[in-house]
Amino acid sequence: MKNILVAEDETAIRDFVVINLERAGYNVTEAENGAVAVEKYDNANGDFDIVILDVMMPEKDGLQVCKELRKKNSGLGIIMLSAKTQEMDKVSALMNGADDYVTKPFSPTELVARVDALYRRIAIAEMRSENNFKEEIRSGDFVLNLKNHSLMKRGKIIELTQVEFQIMEYFFSNPKKALDRSDILKKVWGEPYAGEEKIVDVNIRRLRMKIEDNPSSPKYITTVWGLGYKWETNEN
Repeated sequence: MKNILVAEDETAIRDFVVINLERAGYNVTEAENGAVAVEKYDNANGDFDIVILDVMMPEKDGLQVCKELRKKNSGLGIIMLSAKTQEMDKVSALMNGADDYVTKPFSPTELVARVDALYRRIAIAEMRSENNFKEEIRSGDFVLNLKNHSLMKRGKIIELTQVEFQIMEYFFSNPKKALDRSDILKKVWGEPYAGEEKIVDVNIRRLRMKIEDNPSSPKYITTVWGLGYKWETNEN
């Protein structure tokens, strides 16, 4: 458990990340570029809880690797490392399945806190599965299964990332209630999270593409202007 794959082509940064994660109790595997990261992931049969990917890498960049790994495992935790000037890369990473991003330069405390928060979500999901946790939450045409982290819409399974599942669980637990972006941020990414509320908006956009009949005119996840979002179904 607590296995992490770190892909970063700059040796000094990779060493910095590895040392601090190992001090925090994680088992770390290193990769010097994106192609090696995918190879090591496959060779380990995907036995990683979290993957940390730099956006700019040779062979395969972090965005490509993120997209490939997300297709292999919807429950894998993925954190991107990006420079402040790479704003569009952050959005692209989230749209391609990343759970979070950390902006360079970053402190060891910030990085470990982000990793810890993501790992806690993964551990809770595994605990529910191992303990035969069978609870389901139904909302209109949707069924959220808390054991296998799946969402079904009219009997059809919708693949969700760890973060997407947490957002949906929060919505299902608060139907028709306007949820502030900052509240969603704290609930899903953790109380000490110091990131931007924009990460909430990007994940909502991604969720709408998966669950809405018409993503450009959402009827389930509606916008509450100036505040955040609301979950609506006919049966709530």
